[in-house]
Amino acid sequence: MAMQDSTGTASLTRTTTQLSPEVLDDALAPLAAALGDRLLTPSAAAFAETAVVFMGGPERTPAAVARVRDTAEVAAVLAVARETGLPLAVRSGGHSYVRHGLADGGLVLDLRLMDGVEIDAAAGVGHAQGGVLAGAYVTAAGEHGLATGFGDTGSVGIAGLALGGGIGYLSRLDGLTLDSLLGAEVVLADGTVVETNPDEHPDLYWALRGGGGNFGVVTRLDLRLRELPVVTGGMLAWAAEPGTLTTILTALAEAPAELSAMVNVMVAPPMPMIPAELHGKPLVMALVCFAGPASDAEASLARLRAPGAVHDSVGEIAYPEMFAGVGGPAGGATAAARTGFLGDGVWAPSEEWSAAAIEAVSGATHGLAVVNLRPMGGAIAGTGASATAFAHRDAAWMVTVQGLVPDPDAVPALREWVESAAGELGVGGRGYVNFMGDTTPQDVRDAYPEATLARLREVKRAYDPQNLFASNHNVAP
Repeated sequence: MAMQDSTGTASLTRTTTQLSPEVLDDALAPLAAALGDRLLTPSAAAFAETAVVFMGGPERTPAAVARVRDTAEVAAVLAVARETGLPLAVRSGGHSYVRHGLADGGLVLDLRLMDGVEIDAAAGVGHAQGGVLAGAYVTAAGEHGLATGFGDTGSVGIAGLALGGGIGYLSRLDGLTLDSLLGAEVVLADGTVVETNPDEHPDLYWALRGGGGNFGVVTRLDLRLRELPVVTGGMLAWAAEPGTLTTILTALAEAPAELSAMVNVMVAPPMPMIPAELHGKPLVMALVCFAGPASDAEASLARLRAPGAVHDSVGEIAYPEMFAGVGGPAGGATAAARTGFLGDGVWAPSEEWSAAAIEAVSGATHGLAVVNLRPMGGAIAGTGASATAFAHRDAAWMVTVQGLVPDPDAVPALREWVESAAGELGVGGRGYVNFMGDTTPQDVRDAYPEATLARLREVKRAYDPQNLFASNHNVAP
């Protein structure tokens, strides 16, 4: 059907539908024959544990989950979705804040059985299928003393991470995860399998790097590796004071590209490594990684340690240990988040901003409240803004205000806190698709500058004109 998109131009969009049980059974019959017990419907014993993602939320029950093993099976699932009008979701790791990996009453294309990793150490390239998780890849590469930069969580699917950006421990040194994406195998909406790289389907290659899952199902990623047998890493924590937080953030902003961190401002949980007198009080907690010689790490780390850390477990470790034990079971708490980019160059927040961040988490009345900061700069800024669909290259910090609650009834109050705190901290206006908590047209406009969004729409019209891939931060064709 024809409709008006946010630019006022006519576009085609796919009409999804709900099918009666009898019609649905007939529609799924070809997949049942092809996949056998890997096509799961709500009556299957394994369905409940398969049709769940990491973030909780309103009930969202698929009509079927198709667990595929190769590109032919991916194409078969896409054919059923095209022909029936069933909503389609593509699931890899399942970490989306807005639960893009589930399609209520629709088809879930589950890539998790496509979990093969091949490390070509001589070429410095890692090949990973579309269902590979970060922890598995990092471990496989680490056996060769090699690494590709991901985020900070081992249970995240690397396909979704890379297609949206990938801001993590090696980003200031090597760029975003998408900057390490050398090429990919993609199953398009019509079932065609293509290779994309700078020379083959270059517009698709450009769009995949930041445009998310809008353009096809990525079934293999080719990723650049670097030598990284060990890092200096671990956790540092400080009692939260405005001057302390500003000192830490200034040190990170001015640090060499080898040093990065994930900084959380939060109320201290009753963790055994945190002094008991700080439990329930504001805390600054950072996972720190220096990806250079240990002899060079001390000068940078000294500035972080200067305010007097209450916990310090930073030392020389194998890089995969940075991902050990980070994650959690699927189907957990319900989240709300607002993400944005602040400053440019080596800018760091003022003490007034730091005080506001500490006050925001201290005043939260729901479950877990966090202000998360990730330093940008370095190699991220070294790539031109138009080189990939991720365009927020000039920012100094990515900041996410987020909260988790176990009770879905508490979500309205959680969202109110997130929006209020984000407003106080100036977070908004420029968003990061991998951390967005909503899927409105404005969120898509926040994620992409006007010129970037216009080019993404052109690629979408070329590769998915009927918008089969709509369970994402959708770029309407």
